[in-house]
Amino acid sequence: MAGKRSPWGKPSGGGGNGSDDEGATPPPGDDQPRGPRNPWLPGGGSEERPRRSASIEDIFKHRGPEGPSRSGGPRGPKFRIPRRPGGGSWFPLALVAIALVWLFVTSVHQIGPKEQAIVTTFGKYSRTLGPGLNFTFPWPFQHVDTEEVSEFRIDSIPSGEAQRLMLTGDQNLVDLSYIVRWNIKDLKQFRFQLVSPEQTVREVAEAAMRAEVAEKTLDQVFSGAGRADIELRVLDRMQMLLDAYRSGIAVQGVQIRKTDPPSEVEEAFKNVSAAQQDAESYLNQAEATAQQVLARAQGDAAAFDKVYEQYRLAPEVTRRRMYYETMERVLRQTDKTVVEAPGVTPYLPLPEVRRQSAEQNAGGQ
Repeated sequence: MAGKRSPWGKPSGGGGNGSDDEGATPPPGDDQPRGPRNPWLPGGGSEERPRRSASIEDIFKHRGPEGPSRSGGPRGPKFRIPRRPGGGSWFPLALVAIALVWLFVTSVHQIGPKEQAIVTTFGKYSRTLGPGLNFTFPWPFQHVDTEEVSEFRIDSIPSGEAQRLMLTGDQNLVDLSYIVRWNIKDLKQFRFQLVSPEQTVREVAEAAMRAEVAEKTLDQVFSGAGRADIELRVLDRMQMLLDAYRSGIAVQGVQIRKTDPPSEVEEAFKNVSAAQQDAESYLNQAEATAQQVLARAQGDAAAFDKVYEQYRLAPEVTRRRMYYETMERVLRQTDKTVVEAPGVTPYLPLPEVRRQSAEQNAGGQ
């Protein structure tokens, strides 16, 4: 029975006459192989040759952009960073240029005419920059935050068309909306004193407006003079509270946009308002009539005074003249004409004669 076949072509057992592998020989340099070939040795040579280096840098030293180079295969183009004329690298100069640009961008600051800026050093307040060109330490040592300080900011309360009911001094409800205009007067206090300055302005305005409306009657809130007084008082109250909070905010104006009754009773308020307007109209008409009657009476009294002066000078003549004028006013509308003269018919139908004459004239035309 033949022995096991050797990986090198030689039977592992003795004898083996007549075997097909009788002429096989082991690899040169060793009578008996000890295992698989060492991958770190040069291929096809003896172990006496120098060993390949096991360094990972040496293994990938010849690797190109398209993988390790192989003998007989195509090689891709090799990319190399350009060098300076003296042979040095551009990398240090690039780092210096980037650092200079970074220093310029983070150290030089142009502040607008309506702006101010807060400078913080490692997060702590350092100073306030005014308009113009300013210089600071670069980031991250110092940080600059710019803010508009002269621009008016407008808050509409309530937002949109929502209903905001307030209680007046005479226990009535009114739907009131208004606008608050404000700006920043101290940027340091505005940034660091309050957590939310914008929300604080709205809450202070709400509190001040409710306090002022609670001191007015419904008629005063609806009237123009009452609304103007409320606006001035709310502005003063808001500024006092914001100064007490050290908010750095200046209130520039308060304007009431709308004062309407609640939507549930709006129709009743319209009817009451219409009745009040009618009453005022009738009162104005009565006052105008009274003025006319008074003026007429004053004119009659002045005329009587003048007649009395003439009567004192010539009583008989004045008496007769007054009689004639009175009779003329009384008899002017009668159809009879009485003539007191001898030989003349006492009654003359002059109106009938005039009517007949007018009819004849009309017929002739």
